[in-house]
Amino acid sequence: MSKVIVQECKNYDVETLIEKINSAVASLGGWDKYIKPKDKVLLKVNLIGPKSSDTAAVTHSEFVRAMVRILKENKCDVWIGDSSGGAIAGVAPTAQSFKVAGYEQVAEEEGAEIKNFDREGVMSVKPESGCEEAMYIAKPMFDADVVINLPKLKTHSAQIFSGAVKNVFGCIPGLKKAKYHKMAPDSSDFGQIICDIHKATKIQLHIMDGILAMQGEGPTAGTTYQANKILISEDPLALDAVAAKMVGMDVEDVPILETARKRNLGEGSLKNITLAGDYEQIPGLAGFKLPKRFRGKVKRNSKALVMVIDFFKTHPRINLKKCKNCNMCVESCPVEAIDKETKNIDYNACIDCMCCHELCMFKAVELKNENRIAGFISDFFRK
Repeated sequence: MSKVIVQECKNYDVETLIEKINSAVASLGGWDKYIKPKDKVLLKVNLIGPKSSDTAAVTHSEFVRAMVRILKENKCDVWIGDSSGGAIAGVAPTAQSFKVAGYEQVAEEEGAEIKNFDREGVMSVKPESGCEEAMYIAKPMFDADVVINLPKLKTHSAQIFSGAVKNVFGCIPGLKKAKYHKMAPDSSDFGQIICDIHKATKIQLHIMDGILAMQGEGPTAGTTYQANKILISEDPLALDAVAAKMVGMDVEDVPILETARKRNLGEGSLKNITLAGDYEQIPGLAGFKLPKRFRGKVKRNSKALVMVIDFFKTHPRINLKKCKNCNMCVESCPVEAIDKETKNIDYNACIDCMCCHELCMFKAVELKNENRIAGFISDFFRK
C-alpha cells in the first residue's frame, strides 16, 4: 500500500507551510528517514519558463522558501534546480526563469544554491525502455545525496495532467527536450521517456504545491484555481493518482500515468492507496476546468507536432566575430563535440544540452534556427 498525505493549506505563509509540511512528513516517518546533517539536498522544482509564482505555472517561490528553511534547520546544504522548456524557438530561458519565479532571491536570502541544469553538465544513462542508446540527465540529480521533487498541480493541454510523474522531464537539459517530444509525439510513448528518467534517478520524496493550481489549458496558458492543497508521498504515481482524482480524472485518462502504471513506477489503483493528513477521502475540486483535449477527447495530431518541432529546430552555433577563444565551450562540452581550433560543432555528436551556450561569457554561442523563416519568426517575437 502506498501512502499519500493531503494537507489543507490556504496560503503561502511560510510558517504555515513549514508546519503543514513537517506534520505530513512526520506521518511518513519523519525527516530523519530521508535526510541527515550535511546532506546535499536537491529541490527539483517545476520551472517551466520565465513565469512569476502567482501565475501557478511554476512551483511557488514561498513554497520553495519553506522547504529550504526546513532543510537548513536540519543542517542540510540545499540546491534548487531545474531546466526550463521553451528553447525550440531559439531561446534559452532557464537563467531568466530562476529570477522571474523568485527562486534566485529565495536562494540568496535563505542560503541555498541555484543549480541551472543547462549549466551543470550531464550524466549518461542507459534508458530502461531502450528508446535510445543513451539518455543525458542533469548531473545534479546524481551529485545530490537526496532529491526531493516539488511538482505543481497543473493541467496540461497536450499531456492532460502535470504532476509528480511528469515533473522529472526538466531533468533533461537544454534543447534535448524538443528531440524527445519529436521522438515520442504520442503521449503514451512520451510516458516511456518520463519513466526512464524516474528509473535512472532516485527521488526520495515528492511534495506537490497544490495551493494555487492551474486549470484549463496548462501548463502555462491556463488560469489559476485556489485548490488549497499540499500532497506528499514517496510514490509519485500514487500522489498523481490522488491529485488527478481531485480534479476529476482517473489514471487511465492520463496516458503518461497509465504508462507509469504499466511500468510499475508506483501504485496507480486508488484502492491500494492509503490517505492521511487532513482528509480520509479524496477531496474534489468543484468547478476545476480540465483541458479541451480531455473534455472533447481530442486526439493529438502527432504529425503536426513533429512538423512544428522540425520547423523551429535550433542548434548552438559559435559566432567567431564574438568568440574570444577562451575555449570555455570546448571544455564544458560533455561529449567533446566542439573543435578547439575551428569552433565547428559536430552535430552528429552534439546532444543539445546547451552547456556551451549557457557558459560562454561573451555570448558567442548563439542558438540558430535551421529554417530561415522560423528564424525570422523567432527574432520577431523576441523583440
